[in-house]
Amino acid sequence: MPKVPFHYVDLRAFCYATEDEKRVEEALRYYLPEDYEVERMENKGHHGDRIVVLSARVENADDVRHVLARVAELDDIESVIGELDDRVTDNCELFLRLDKQAAFSGETALGEGITFRAKVEAYPAKKEAAVENARDTLDSLREQ
Repeated sequence: MPKVPFHYVDLRAFCYATEDEKRVEEALRYYLPEDYEVERMENKGHHGDRIVVLSARVENADDVRHVLARVAELDDIESVIGELDDRVTDNCELFLRLDKQAAFSGETALGEGITFRAKVEAYPAKKEAAVENARDTLDSLREQ
């Protein structure tokens, strides 16, 4: 398997008081390898309502590859690849917003609910190199 030029991937989802926490966790787990640890932090919203933050950091290369392969299943992956200049920061981080409801249904889609942040390897650590590494990786995963 080829090297994956990503240091880590962070996934995060908010579970609001009106949502079922188990379902939100199941949506987040759609992107994660099997039996992956999900951290849970309880918070309060502006009006005192309960908000649970569910998050996971994936660092192992095979696990990162698993998450990226899910992302590469996007119907509009071509547009994501075309927008990498806007989606990669000067700190070499790739950001996406993924649809929580679609993930719960076993589908990959852009939308609201799950935040995807990946630290892209780039030597030297420049945005242009990170964009190119992200593009090459997403292109190769899409073709598999």
